[in-house]
Amino acid sequence: MTPSNPLRDESGSTPLESTAQLMDRITSQLGSQLNLVSLDGRRRPEPAPALVVVAHGSRDPRALATVTALLERVRALRPGLAVRLGHIELNEPLLPDTLATTAGSAVLVPLLLSRGYHVKHDIPEAAAAAPHLATRVAAPLGPHPLLVDALHDRLVEAGWPTGPDEADRRSRGVVLAAAGSRDPDSAADTLNAAKLLSRRLGVPVVPAYATPTASSALSVPAAVRALAARGRHRTAVASYFTAPGRFATQCAEAAPWIAAAPLGAHQAMARLLLHRYEQARATAPLAPAAPAVPQLSPRQLASA
Repeated sequence: MTPSNPLRDESGSTPLESTAQLMDRITSQLGSQLNLVSLDGRRRPEPAPALVVVAHGSRDPRALATVTALLERVRALRPGLAVRLGHIELNEPLLPDTLATTAGSAVLVPLLLSRGYHVKHDIPEAAAAAPHLATRVAAPLGPHPLLVDALHDRLVEAGWPTGPDEADRRSRGVVLAAAGSRDPDSAADTLNAAKLLSRRLGVPVVPAYATPTASSALSVPAAVRALAARGRHRTAVASYFTAPGRFATQCAEAAPWIAAAPLGAHQAMARLLLHRYEQARATAPLAPAAPAVPQLSPRQLASA
């Protein structure tokens, strides 16, 4: 018998798809479209973008444990939402690795409390380096009233009175201890957070830094002395850190009275991460994924 020849196009040179191949391709494409349609014939909504929480990273093992607990709180608040973690440095998974294994679209929410180099450069650059992924980058967490809720609760846990009288208020003050940044926007954000906390507590709140980088910035001991010079001898240190680490410990050790724990896995932090996620979905421009390379048929390849 003469072996059968593959089907060819009109030129006699390019193989055409067999009926079975054509039917397989049509069935596959139809199945993909049907996945977008529910049983009642309505189009299913597009899946929500993944929430990628971007943490700084720390050599302190308590930091990763704290961030992991915080993400579990986020998942409990929003069941079904894909919540992933990526670090800028020092811990795995690193942000580029997380983005490389995320499909579709994602909103990157910095687990950072103010604007600075990481928010303005590192995170957008990591997003741009994942061309397969449609991305949005959210604002940092602070300043925001939810952070004030968490700061207040941490101070109360450390011993801050819930109902001080006027005499108590005149003797008390708070140092808001932060990491520090060379970016003036970061200092402005921390100052605004201090103002919000001051209004909440009814006492002066002075921002200070573990690593003062500007001539006008105060270290935590210097801020304590400044408050004492104003007659504020009962000074607490509020920890403006997302998780335990070297800087948070260093600042707490400078407290003359009480020192609050870092913000950690507080419920307000979980709510704020979701707020920034939704805010970015509603307002931030979408950085589109790179277009897929079209799959050409043998006939298209032959005529290209």
